[in-house]
Amino acid sequence: MQRGTHEHVIVSDRRSGQRMPMNDLAAMRLATVEDDPRFRHSLALLLRNLPGFVVVASHASAAPLLAAARKARELGMPMPWDLVITDLGLPEISGVELTRELKTLFPQLRVIVLSVFEDPINVLAAICAGADGYLLKGVTSDEMIAKLEQIRQGQSPLSTALAGTLMRLVRESHKNAFSNASLPRDLGLSARQLDVLRGLVDGLSYREIGERHDIATDTVRNHIRQIYSTLQVHNVAEAVSYALRHGLA
Repeated sequence: MQRGTHEHVIVSDRRSGQRMPMNDLAAMRLATVEDDPRFRHSLALLLRNLPGFVVVASHASAAPLLAAARKARELGMPMPWDLVITDLGLPEISGVELTRELKTLFPQLRVIVLSVFEDPINVLAAICAGADGYLLKGVTSDEMIAKLEQIRQGQSPLSTALAGTLMRLVRESHKNAFSNASLPRDLGLSARQLDVLRGLVDGLSYREIGERHDIATDTVRNHIRQIYSTLQVHNVAEAVSYALRHGLA
């Protein structure tokens, strides 16, 4: 994975200043938690100029965000944000702890981790805590914008560099426990949805699944949304884990 300084990661690589188009969904209220002031500033610059997002809070630690969430819950108010983007290595309260409590207080709140940590242990810890996606700080601005649009579309993005590693880890963790799994059951999935799910188990990207089955990438995304809804899961790792537990793939 190509790395760079925090400033470089966020504000460079904008092909001739072009932006990726956002759709007409309502703007998402967004809060960020990042203790590195330079990176927090770079992220703010990107988000302020990005249609579809309104930054309503930005903090250097988790405590003030949690205090606001707890107060809103205590008073019976709606969740203060639609999306929280958080680092993992935060002072006092870690990003994993923050994610876990936010999802307990407001299960519908979207929480995305944005971190330098790319080892599977940290990734799985965040996902198990309830994170709806995991992005690396080393992504280019173009990839970051694309991932943000996926979030607005209700998807659970992973940085491309992480997807294959994470899927291999999930498969390995279940290999022995489910080596004698029963014959696949559809559990409400269509034949094509099962094909797509098997592609996720194989660690394929959306594009690679589309190429395997000669379908458009957008069609793959639609199938994955239906898979998430049917299986009551929220991200790729949960879908793969579910598939392996139930002998679906």
